[in-house]
Amino acid sequence: MRRPRIVLQTLCGCCTILILSAACAAAGDQKKGASPMTVSNGKQVSLEYTLKLEDQSVVDSNVGGEPLKVTQGSHQLIPGVEKQLEGMAVGEKKQFTVAPAEGYGTVDPKAFQEIEKKAVPPDSHKVGARLEGKTPDGKKVFPRISEVKNDTVVLDFNHPLAGKTLHFDVQVLDVAQASSK
Repeated sequence: MRRPRIVLQTLCGCCTILILSAACAAAGDQKKGASPMTVSNGKQVSLEYTLKLEDQSVVDSNVGGEPLKVTQGSHQLIPGVEKQLEGMAVGEKKQFTVAPAEGYGTVDPKAFQEIEKKAVPPDSHKVGARLEGKTPDGKKVFPRISEVKNDTVVLDFNHPLAGKTLHFDVQVLDVAQASSK
């Protein structure tokens, strides 16, 4: 980093310090006349994050790994995270909470389906087992077994994080103009 050349005129002892502080703070790592790049719609953002639940159990993290790269405003992230990232600068860290409505939604009671037990592989006849299937139109679905009864199982098609309050620790690693394709 190149140090700024600062010319001071001393008007009184306290004015010199104020002028020096303001000049040093404005110098930063930015080019002359440039403002820091902040997260805004259309910008390519690189993030480091940790996602925890209420009990502080870690659901997901990329700390120490590959940064998450997204385009702000393109709905690649849940709405609550996009809102919190808006205006953050490179190097900035933030902790925040996302309510279910701004995350993966609330638990939808209509997303449960009871099916015959024989339609599910026997080794999956336990609560929490995750299945993979396809809808009639070919879309992949990943229900979880939420209840096992005598002759049936109840499948839960809600997102696994639906109804959960999410706690994030994020750091913006880089912000750049998104490349146009």
